[in-house]
Amino acid sequence: MTDLTSTDYKDIYVTDEAAEAQPARYASAVKSFLEIFGGTEEDIRIFSAPGRSEIGGNHTDHQNGQVLATSVNRDAIAITRKTCGNVIRVHAEGFDPVEILTDDLAAREEERGSTAALVRGVLYSLCSGRNYELEGFDAYITSDVLIGAGLSSSAAFETLIGTIVSGLYNGMKIDPVTIAMAGQEAENEFFGKPCGLMDQMASSVGGMVFIDFKDPKAPVVRQIEFDLDEVGYALCITDTKGSHADLTSDYAAIPEEMTKIARLLGQDKLRGITINDIIGNMDTLRAEAGDRAVLRAIHFTQENERAALEADALERGDISSFIALVRKSGDSSYKYLQNVYSDSKPKIQNVSLALAISDLILGDDEAARVHGGGFAGTIQAFVRKENKNRYKELMDKVFGQGSCEIISIRRYGGIESAPEGIRVCPAK
Repeated sequence: MTDLTSTDYKDIYVTDEAAEAQPARYASAVKSFLEIFGGTEEDIRIFSAPGRSEIGGNHTDHQNGQVLATSVNRDAIAITRKTCGNVIRVHAEGFDPVEILTDDLAAREEERGSTAALVRGVLYSLCSGRNYELEGFDAYITSDVLIGAGLSSSAAFETLIGTIVSGLYNGMKIDPVTIAMAGQEAENEFFGKPCGLMDQMASSVGGMVFIDFKDPKAPVVRQIEFDLDEVGYALCITDTKGSHADLTSDYAAIPEEMTKIARLLGQDKLRGITINDIIGNMDTLRAEAGDRAVLRAIHFTQENERAALEADALERGDISSFIALVRKSGDSSYKYLQNVYSDSKPKIQNVSLALAISDLILGDDEAARVHGGGFAGTIQAFVRKENKNRYKELMDKVFGQGSCEIISIRRYGGIESAPEGIRVCPAK
């Protein structure tokens, strides 16, 4: 295996600083693989899958809505090797080793909530459910998509497993949408987390993508050509360091309440329901579902349209309109969706505090909003490049050193990263 240089990595990791860190990181991962599995470097292959950032469409995907998201230059990488037989061994740094037989991929109740459940679920979805080829392999996985930092480390992991299967045994021909669906199925049915499809799609497809989930079995994906750096902005993600423990019911209540409103209006999901439908049936909806559910449904109707407007603004290069829409998105999440803090823990409002500080220091041509699931997680800010270091310094002062990350948009989703070039799963 020929060593890659930081120059080779810049195409993947975007910035000089990020690229310069990769040769040592990859070399360390190869060393760990060989220490665990033995053999030589000659027959190993390397795969990568990125974290993601939700740009627009906060809690719209699970209602068959529209989202705008991007892959970022933080990723999970896998050092892999084909093996003879039917045994798959996965060592993910920081987690228990996983061993699975290719002829025994059915879900196991005792694995729910574990790394093994995610691996088994992706393999089952692709190979038992969709009949892709699979034989044994070894994999060592390491990730700098930090858990709980709002960049969806789980989606990167799921996409990585699917990309390994595509690369090792299917000629890199499994399309990214299929890999994303396999990741969601693994998380929903094997791991036990009721998530939408946005995270996996952004990780698997790569780049800035607008996704329409009107038909969740055949989502429509549109890639957006846009360079944030070129228009003078930086994307900053701040981990507010709030605990996600005991928040499952808060997350689950959002799709449950939205779905209840939809069913009261004669549909399974909110997609297609208008603000006039809600206003015209307000008395019944309030009586049957409660005011918060009505507010969350109002958020969906506006945020779903806003995600499309944001995508259109970026395609036009209209950054001013985009920033204005991001501000409206954050306002809607705070007031109507109400996923900025848990009403069961009103004294703990990390996200609210981060947004308040952002409002104090950002200009009218900058914006911050809750990012992803909410309640105790991260905020996202679009900051003018000349202000990014000051913004990071202040956020780190409040939430701890390294809390605020300045990240870049990555061009690629799940890939094989090799000396002879980058191999990408083909678009469907």
